[in-house]
Amino acid sequence: MEELRSSRLRLRGWRPDDVDFLFDLYSRWEVQRHIGLVPRVMTDRAEAQERLDRLAAHPQPDPLGVWAVAREDDGRLLGVLLLKSIPASGTGTPAQPSGDVEIGWHFHPDAWGHGYATEAAALVLGRALEAGLPRVVAVTHPENTASQAVCRRIGMVHQGRTDRYYDATCELFTATRD
Repeated sequence: MEELRSSRLRLRGWRPDDVDFLFDLYSRWEVQRHIGLVPRVMTDRAEAQERLDRLAAHPQPDPLGVWAVAREDDGRLLGVLLLKSIPASGTGTPAQPSGDVEIGWHFHPDAWGHGYATEAAALVLGRALEAGLPRVVAVTHPENTASQAVCRRIGMVHQGRTDRYYDATCELFTATRD
C-alpha cells in the first residue's frame, strides 16, 4: 500500500505498535455510535489486535487501502482512512461486494475539529479518481452530520437515503471521475 502525504498528514500502513491506538479509538462510544448496524465499543485489547492482524494480512489492491492517519510533524496517530469495496445489502454473511468502492474515516475525538478528516479524505478521493475509479461512494448514519459535512467539503454529492449497503439505511454521497 502506497504511503500518501499532505502538508500536515501522512497516511501509512499499519504497524504492530499501532494496536493501542486502535483499541483507544474503537473503545470510545463517541467514535463507534454511528458505525455498524448495531454499534458497540471494543472492550478488549485482543479485538484491536485481531483488527490490526486483519489489516496486515489482507492488503487491498491499489488504489484501495485502509491507512493509519498520522500527523506529519510528530507521527501521532489521528485516525483511520479507508477506500474499499462496500458490501451490498441482503447478501448474507459473508456479505457480497456491491461493485462500488467506499471511502470512509474514523478519527479519534482529540483530532476532531482540525480538518484532518477532510484533508485525509480529499487526498485519498483524489488519488482514487486519478487512478481511474469511475465512482466512489460514502455512506453515513443519518445522524452523523459531521461525516456528512466532510463528504460535502471533499466535493461529494448527496444522493439521499439508501438501503443498498450494509443492510442499513444510510445517507449516500457520491463522487465521480470527470
